[in-house]
Amino acid sequence: MKLLTRRSALRRLCAVPAVALAGGFPLIARAADYTLKYGNNLPVTHPLNIRAQEAAERILKESNGRVDIKIFPNNQLGGDTDMLAQVRSGGIDFFTPSALVIATLVPVAAINAVGFAFKDYNQVWGAMDGALGAHVRAAIAQRKLYAFEKMWDNGFRQTTSSKAPVASAADMNGLKIRVPVSSLPISMFKGLGAAPASLQFSEVYSSLQTRVVDAQENPLPIIQVAKLYEVQKYCSLTNHIWDGYWFIANGRMWEGLPEDLKTVVARGINEAGLAQREDIKKLNASVQSDLEAKGLLFNQPAADSFREQLRTAGFYKEWQGRFGNEAWSLLEQSVGKLA
Repeated sequence: MKLLTRRSALRRLCAVPAVALAGGFPLIARAADYTLKYGNNLPVTHPLNIRAQEAAERILKESNGRVDIKIFPNNQLGGDTDMLAQVRSGGIDFFTPSALVIATLVPVAAINAVGFAFKDYNQVWGAMDGALGAHVRAAIAQRKLYAFEKMWDNGFRQTTSSKAPVASAADMNGLKIRVPVSSLPISMFKGLGAAPASLQFSEVYSSLQTRVVDAQENPLPIIQVAKLYEVQKYCSLTNHIWDGYWFIANGRMWEGLPEDLKTVVARGINEAGLAQREDIKKLNASVQSDLEAKGLLFNQPAADSFREQLRTAGFYKEWQGRFGNEAWSLLEQSVGKLA
């Protein structure tokens, strides 16, 4: 599938409900047997929503009009905490929380965000499409939720600074860096010798501008849309945390679907997720070029010194204990020895 333009995305998504007229297919007149609500926190033009809309249209067609998924993007149904509660209760049928969000309910779901675990996407997808992902999905199922097989991509997080590029772990020492309000990244940056400050995202730009903090970390598209290049000089492609979205369904709703419709829905969502991964890959490449043109200076440090510092600080041992030996062993099968 080709990557859609911003204009075509807006045309297709402004209506929000999945439409039945796509690519020349005739409008299906009868009411759907299952009208399902899907909420997320991303704008309509994000690749996740573009591909989700494609999936909804495909599912409507392939189910012969029996399943109609209505999409509510951009926090229309509430914030992440609200939507997680709603998908558990059945107020909505689908939600795509990041791993760090669903980890508030299923702690092992945060294991993909262990610092400097994944060197590249081959390792990410090998783990999350394989035994580690299956382990996390089983843990999610214990909370009466169904997680689809393929995770959707949220990208690697990168480090920006106004002071100097981060070339090795030594450059983290004493660095005042904004991090999300989450125990895992706070623990990681403390282990690297930095001085992490948990701030809401709405405070990031002003905190960098006034030098309350000197650095921050986020995926490249966030750095671009928040215009952080105006208050930062360097961007180090540290790839220190990878995060993705689990596409989850309310367990009772999912169990109630006939098997043939489960097959149609799962195929549509999983294949759309694979396409979204490629979209994010292309988006990151174009965003980096744009940020370079705006004056941000890039470098790409090796992960070795960071891993060694975290090992010395006891970070990996601590989180091995939190996640448990089984999950940790599955992670190390994909990324090599950490603890």
